[in-house]
Amino acid sequence: MTESLQVQLKKGVLELCVLALLAQRDSYAYELASRLAQTVGMGEGTIYPLMRRLQADGLVTTYLVESASGPSRKYYQLTAAGRDAYASQKSEWQDFVTSISKALGEAQ
Repeated sequence: MTESLQVQLKKGVLELCVLALLAQRDSYAYELASRLAQTVGMGEGTIYPLMRRLQADGLVTTYLVESASGPSRKYYQLTAAGRDAYASQKSEWQDFVTSISKALGEAQ
């Protein structure tokens, strides 16, 4: 797969991936970025603007947690709207993957 196609695919699913990680547990932005870097190779710089947008859209809320090794960390938590958005996007993704698999002759 060409690098530019991989970059575009990753950008297209970044929000879904973040919502999926937050559905598992609350996290702070750097932790989310690290987990995404490990699993799908996404860079850290893309996470912060996305988190601000998710908060502005009411999909996440934040709270501070004291840290023994530095300043307090801002944790992100899915709201009810965020859980709904995750369920919707996950369903859309699964339908998309099924459609592409059919187009590639890999599914019946």
